[in-house]
This record gives sequence, structure tokens and C-alpha cells, in this order.
Amino acid sequence: MTHEARAAGPLQADNAGPAPTELHPKALAPANLVLTVVLSVFGAIVGIQMLASLGITPSTSLIGALAAMTLARVPLAMFRGFRSVHAQNLAQTSISSATFGAANSLFLPIGIPFLFGLPDMVVPMLVGVSLAMLLDAWLLYRMFDTPAFPAKNPWPLGIAAAEAIKAGDGGGKQAWLLLGGLATGVAGAVFKLPMSAFGVALIGGLGAMTAFGIGLLVRGYSAPLFGLDIGALYVPHGMMIGAGIVALVQVARVVLHKRERTAGAPAAVAAQEARGATALGRSLRLGSVGYLAIMVLLAVGTGVYTGMSPAMLVCFVVYGTFAAFVHELIVGIAAMHSGWFPAFAVALISLLIGILIGFPPEALVVLAGFSAATGPAFADMGYDLKAGHILRGETSDTAFELDGRREQMIAGMVGFGVAIVVVACTYRMFFANHQTAPINAAYVAAIKAGISLDTARNLALWAVPGAVLQILGGARQQLGVLFATGLLIASPMAGWMVAAGIGCRLVVHRVVGASAREKLEVFAGGVIAGDALYSFFSGAVKSLRK
Repeated sequence: MTHEARAAGPLQADNAGPAPTELHPKALAPANLVLTVVLSVFGAIVGIQMLASLGITPSTSLIGALAAMTLARVPLAMFRGFRSVHAQNLAQTSISSATFGAANSLFLPIGIPFLFGLPDMVVPMLVGVSLAMLLDAWLLYRMFDTPAFPAKNPWPLGIAAAEAIKAGDGGGKQAWLLLGGLATGVAGAVFKLPMSAFGVALIGGLGAMTAFGIGLLVRGYSAPLFGLDIGALYVPHGMMIGAGIVALVQVARVVLHKRERTAGAPAAVAAQEARGATALGRSLRLGSVGYLAIMVLLAVGTGVYTGMSPAMLVCFVVYGTFAAFVHELIVGIAAMHSGWFPAFAVALISLLIGILIGFPPEALVVLAGFSAATGPAFADMGYDLKAGHILRGETSDTAFELDGRREQMIAGMVGFGVAIVVVACTYRMFFANHQTAPINAAYVAAIKAGISLDTARNLALWAVPGAVLQILGGARQQLGVLFATGLLIASPMAGWMVAAGIGCRLVVHRVVGASAREKLEVFAGGVIAGDALYSFFSGAVKSLRK
């Protein structure tokens, strides 16, 4: 194949790592673009339907990869390029972006003003959250493989997607190990076990997974054992507020102290860390300007500025910008370490603080929608870039790696663009049938009910141990954020599955030795993939029945 031909379409390659002269497939090459658009339409529709009917958003990442793998087996020249694992990675990136983007970042936020009885706000809200979603994804692209969001960290769903693609491409023992994981994930999911929690515990940071599992168990058994409903007391929310503020300070320290951090490191490592910290700082500054502009646009476009004094309006815009940033970072950190991102709950925290400040109800509707829109696209892009990073040989700052990230970002933006169109064309139909995301009812109820002094006191009180735990764990382990994430999720069985995963992991490391990590990553990838595929298909069947 000529140099020009390879650059024009999907790459014909059968190995996960880059060859010396390999060029990455182009996301906008005709064959890739057609597939990504088709997959994105499918993903967006499925995401909206399942969120509206079941309250969940499925992971469709592996569906995209399987579609590309299937096309690669068709004996036609136009499909031959999909043999490349990197072309399959682009397909996986686009459908995943469209699914989470359409459901979590767009359909959910615009349902809040509709449910609150402010239908005139829906269109300006859609414009604002669409911009926030695109900015979200672009910021993760910029921050990936920086000290705040290292490529070496787990990003569990990304590992699952990469291992599935690698096994489908290479076969052999790794494929059998992955299939064993898939069978385990499906079997557990049939019995309603949260197998993704088990899989994540096999590969996540040990400290972070321990904190996450303890949080899940404390939330699950505080009421039956001690008669305390910690959710009603806002203990998880307070813990997350404290941990989130400390996490933001830790990210800022990474940027401000990059020189001290790299002073004793080898020249190449120091240069790479300095570049990463510089890119992180520049991205944070650009992101703050972007979120500020979107908040101003929302305040003007929705008309909420008319109900506030100039001082209150300035406070609203500044707080909304800050809340979006903190929400994005917390969701990204939780997703990076645990594969779970508490986007709904953290958006509720932002809303509760907004109620305490005293913003009018219409402004709180905008705040809830904007907060909910930031985070999901950020986390999802992290998973996708982690998958691509593994498939490209887990290198940093090479031309092939940087080209691959850029093409993934383009494929993701195609998916997000399709999501915007699909939501714009379908939301009226769902709203006419009184279908919105179930969590919207909680946001609307909170706005209408307001907040008591007791709730405010609980939030402030429990922010202290959340902050202390985050400080003790440091930026590397994120104990506070992960413990609070567990507290926000009412699933004690997930806690036991995390404990089982940690136990199995320790035993395997002791028995197998140094090679355990790679084997566990492949098996865990299969477990997570099996759970995701079963959940997707069973959820799709339930959604269609409704």
C-alpha cells in the first residue's frame, strides 16, 4: 500500500502496537466517517431511550468495536481497513461519545426546565449544555496524560475496551483469558451481581479501591445495622464537598509546583512531566474562560438575569463556572480510578450549595442543568483515550500516540455532533410522552423544597472528614473522592464485589508473581466487558418492552 493510500483510509494492520512507519487511520476518511456516523446515531438513540425508561446509560463502547471487527471479516476491499485495531478504536470512541453525550450531557439537563414548567428554557439550555459537552471532551483530550490525569492510571472501562479489541485481533492465550472474563462477567450479571465492580477491583489502585469498597459497604449497611440513613443526613454529599475542594487544590499544586516536582528526575522524565504540567495549567485556564462564557450565555439566553440583582448575577455566573470545574474534576477522578462516575450526585451537591447561596428557582434550574452536563463527556473521553493508549503501545509523546489521540478526539467530536442533532430532533417526542431522566425529579424536588439549616450544618460538618481523608490519601490515591463516591452509591452488593476483587487480586499476585498484572488486566477487561454487554442487551430488551 502506498503512503498516500494509507493516509486516505483506515489502516491495514493487525497488531496493537505501532510499526516504525505506521500512520494512524484518519477519523474523517470516508469509510471510517460513514461507520462512526451510523454507530453514533444508534448509540445516541439507545442512550436516550434507556435513560428515559430505565434511568441508566449503557456502555456501548464494545458495540462499536464489535461492529468494526465484523465489517473487517466481510470480503470486500472497502471493509478491509477495519482490520486495524486503531480503526476499531475510532469506531468504539464515536459510539461511546454519542451515547453518553446524548443521554447524560444533553437529554438529562434539558429535562430539568421542562419538568419544572419552564419549556421556553429548553432550547437555550440545549445550546448551552451542547457547548459545555464539547468543551468537556476537548479539555480531557488536553489533560490526558498530564500529572492530574495520567495515562498510566486505570481508566477501567478503557482497559476493558482495549483488551477486547486486542483479543479479537490477536487470539491465542490472551483471547481465552478474555473469554473467561467475559463468561464470568455475563454469568454474574445474570444473577444480578455488579460484576463491573469486581472487575474494576482487580485493576484499580489498591488504596482507591479499598476506600471505594468501604464507602459502598458503609452506605449499604449504615441503616440496617445502626439505624442511620446517611443519605438523608447528607453525609455522602458533605464528604464529597470536602474531598472535592481538596482535590481541586491538589490539581492546582501540580500546576504551580511543576518545577519542584521534576527537579530531581532524569532529564527526559523531567521534561515530560514539565510539559504535562504546563499543558494542564493552560487547559485549566482555557477551560475556565470557556465555562465562564457558557455561563454568561445561559444566563442571558434563558432570561434568568432579569430576576437577579447585578451582584447576585455576578455571583451566579462565578459560582456556576466554579461548580462546573469542580464537577468535571471529581467525575474525572472517580472515573479514572473506579470506572464509576457519580455525575448525578455531584450535580445535586452543586445544586444544594446554590440553594444555600439563595439563587432564585429559575437560576437554580439553569445551574442544575449546567452542572449535570459537565463531567460525563470528560470521563468518557478518558476511557476512550486510555483504550487507544493501550492499543498504540502505551507510549507517550511519540508522533503515533499524539496522532492517535487527535484522531480519537475527532471521532469523539463526530459522535458528540451526532448526539446534538439526535437530541434536537427527538426531545419533543419524549417530553410529549412525559419521559425525562428519572433523576430530574430529584433536582426539581430539591429546588422546590429548598434546604434547611440542619442540612447546611450536616454538609459543612461532614466536609471536614472528607477533606482530611483526601489529604491523607494524596493526589495519587484520591481516598476522599473514592470513599465519598462509594457513599453516594446505594449498592452494598457492589461493595462485596469490590472486596472479592481485592481478595482475588492479592491471592493471584502472591501465587502468580510478577506476571499477574497483565493477566489480571486481560481477565478484568473481560469481566467488565461481559457485564457491560449483558447490561446493554438486557436493558435494551426492557426498554423496548416499556
